[in-house]
Amino acid sequence: MDEIDRTIVNLLRADGRTSYAELARRVGLTAPSVQDRVVKLERNGVIAGYKAVIDSEAIGLGITALIGIIPDNSADHLDICERLRAIPQIESCYFLAGVECYQLKVRVPKMGDLEQLIHRVGAIPGVAQTRTTITLSTKWEDRPQPIPEDGDGHGVG
Repeated sequence: MDEIDRTIVNLLRADGRTSYAELARRVGLTAPSVQDRVVKLERNGVIAGYKAVIDSEAIGLGITALIGIIPDNSADHLDICERLRAIPQIESCYFLAGVECYQLKVRVPKMGDLEQLIHRVGAIPGVAQTRTTITLSTKWEDRPQPIPEDGDGHGVG
């Protein structure tokens, strides 16, 4: 991945709806050349998808919580992951090093919904304990980091 690819990716991370014409203007190429680069970045997995960023409170999901999962010794991690993936209120699931093996980011409309979700997660076979932290506010999230100039491992170019 060269400097132009990094610039294109950074521009798309800031606004995934940026047109090829605007990207081309910003990087000094033609729109077809930028389109070819974007297609190559998509094909190589650098760009994995596009999404709309939604205000969770505006759609009725005003409660955000982090749920840590401590497994028991008999935990089947593949089964736990499959069961967690089936719960739509879980937005993110991270596998961790440490006492808690998983960290979940969840969003729900009301406290009662969070309580039910905690019980549902706790009832998954292999889950010994959960620890929940309720967020009071979100200062920022999903902030893109600059793309490193080396060590990207993709070899796109």
